[in-house]
Amino acid sequence: MLNTLSGRFLILTVIFVMLAEVFIFVPSVARFREDYLLARLERAQIASLAVEASDMLAPELEAELLKNAGVFNVVLRRDDMRQLALSSAIPAPIAETYDMRDPSGAVLIHDALTTLMDTEPRIIRVIGNPVQGAGMLIEVTMMQMPLRSAMIDYGLNVLFLSAIISVITALLLFLAVQALIVRPIKGVIGHMQSYAAAPEDARRIIEPSAGVRELRDAEDALQMLQTQLTSALKQKDRLAQLGGAVAKVSHDLRNILTSAQLFTDRIEGSDDPLVIRMAPKLVSSITRAVHLCESTLAFGRADEPAPRLSRVNLAGIVDEVVESERLAAGDYPLSFAEDIPATMTLRADGEQIFRILSNLVRNARQAIMATGDPGEICLRGEEDDTVWRITISDTGPGLPAKARDHLFQPFQGGVRKGGAGLGLVISGDLVRGHGGRLTLHDTTAAGTVFVIELPKADFALAPAAV
Repeated sequence: MLNTLSGRFLILTVIFVMLAEVFIFVPSVARFREDYLLARLERAQIASLAVEASDMLAPELEAELLKNAGVFNVVLRRDDMRQLALSSAIPAPIAETYDMRDPSGAVLIHDALTTLMDTEPRIIRVIGNPVQGAGMLIEVTMMQMPLRSAMIDYGLNVLFLSAIISVITALLLFLAVQALIVRPIKGVIGHMQSYAAAPEDARRIIEPSAGVRELRDAEDALQMLQTQLTSALKQKDRLAQLGGAVAKVSHDLRNILTSAQLFTDRIEGSDDPLVIRMAPKLVSSITRAVHLCESTLAFGRADEPAPRLSRVNLAGIVDEVVESERLAAGDYPLSFAEDIPATMTLRADGEQIFRILSNLVRNARQAIMATGDPGEICLRGEEDDTVWRITISDTGPGLPAKARDHLFQPFQGGVRKGGAGLGLVISGDLVRGHGGRLTLHDTTAAGTVFVIELPKADFALAPAAV
């Protein structure tokens, strides 16, 4: 019971209602005491009328009148004259006097609490205003204990009634909370449990229906979260299937390229000048394709293979990348600029650096050619005491907002129609494998700039042969 929202709400409601009744109890008892004393004064005044009607009263009749009024003595004051209308023997001295002529609320509450706490059978004097203007003042003496007993009985009735009201109120609120809050929350929990059993099933996504605004906001947020998660799981499944297919294709393609590599080895023995000039590039391209297929197969088993670090000359790699992209551009008015120091040597995996630059330059070339306007791609290299820095800039149209938002996410950051958006993802993974970072430095309608930063090691390797 205490571990449930409705149970705690029920208990808190009972407590708060009882507290409210306690705050009402004291003023109520004070008001009851005032009414009780005023009633005694009124009954005493009525009893004194018998004295005015007859000058002589039998002692028995006087005692009966005082008993019916619940007092010992009745004193009336008229025209500054104090008159003892009815009297009898007082069993004890007067202990307290209470003036009921326009008392304040604080005085009434104080006198009521004093009466409740006093357990002694005391005699009190009560002063008030006569009704119907019958004099200036009326004064009676009476026992306090009957007043206290009546106040206790009244207080118990008030507390009993308060308990009944609090229980009924709490029960109604309990039912209301169950219907308006607990039941919708349980419905949301049920949707969450159902969705958790099969998150790929879009039919299990919650449909917001709560009438309470806060619960409706929670359902809207849950629906958005479930929709995004279901989409991500479906995409992950498609990527897994695609990865399996790519691995199979790469396996067969590697075998085909291996056979082609054997043929190119024989071509290198040709005496044709054109063949002699083109054969090394063909052999190099096929070798890289074989390595790429092997890397793809390795990626299907784990991440990109760790780089095989050695000393590589950056200018030579950039020359190969630029020459390959020049051939791909053909007669298109696209120029390439290289600003790479001839002695700039990186501690990196040469094959992976080639793939990184090739992906970035190819993306730039395709973006420029898609516009139909002339353009330029520039590769610049620099270094300081901590990093090697390679900047690839172009004069293309810049990256659209979607590509910027999903820049390094596979199959989402593609710009070219039909592109998969894998180039930047692969390049980013390879750069991170070197302990560096690939960042989009700037992209506007005037062009795009990517920056590769590779950290320098604390020790130097032997220079690579040039």
